[in-house]
Amino acid sequence: MATGRTHRPATRSRGIPEATVARLPLYLRALTALSERSVPTVSSEELAAAAGVNSAKLRKDFSYLGSYGTRGVGYDVEYLVYQISRELGLTQDWPVVIVGIGNLGAALAGYGGFASRGFRVAALIDADPAMTGKPVAGIPVQHSDELEKIIDEDGVSIGVIATPAGVAQQVCDRLVAAGVTSILNFAPTVLSVPDGVDVRKVDLSIELQILAFHEQRKAGEESNADTDAADADTATAATPPAPRGATGGSRKGPDGDVPAVMPA
Repeated sequence: MATGRTHRPATRSRGIPEATVARLPLYLRALTALSERSVPTVSSEELAAAAGVNSAKLRKDFSYLGSYGTRGVGYDVEYLVYQISRELGLTQDWPVVIVGIGNLGAALAGYGGFASRGFRVAALIDADPAMTGKPVAGIPVQHSDELEKIIDEDGVSIGVIATPAGVAQQVCDRLVAAGVTSILNFAPTVLSVPDGVDVRKVDLSIELQILAFHEQRKAGEESNADTDAADADTATAATPPAPRGATGGSRKGPDGDVPAVMPA
């Protein structure tokens, strides 16, 4: 099996837009669920709904892969799983090193989705000597002094940073210097990397803050709606009754509508 250090996905060289690349894992997740249920084919509308995008965008994305489906039949699920997996590089072996084995790092080490998607956790690294040799998710933790040696021996090209913010940049620099070219950053800080190194940042607090913004906005809209309704009720109650026979501030006279109140 090929390793990540010597074989990289060809998405950029083939001109696939980054927005399309970002949606491919969504399609793959939906297709994998269909495959597990032994569904042979799927329409663009059904797959788009499962992935949370519109069908026109899905068809455009798949056109970059050279996959157009069959009219009246749809897309072959198993073929699409293979095609997208290959495009994302998931048919290869990608050794991953996780640096920082606190609560988050330990949880990541035990995440079963890595292995099922082609990512092999090659090593767990921590700077705390008390952690050295301690098994986490069946993998013994190694001291950070061994980082460069591990990256070289295992051909690691993807590093996961789950350290405190204060040391994340230092860890990043060591990873890059040792040959790591892709980093998944869970530390709450922005990393500086040279050209040719890709960084994906995962910040749970930011995601929660965005959700809080939307919750506050929804609460404000409900409050405004209640206020508008109350104002309307108050205005209705405060409006004096129209004079008898008046309609819309006027009454019928022999020559048509005349003002309800005539000038003196």
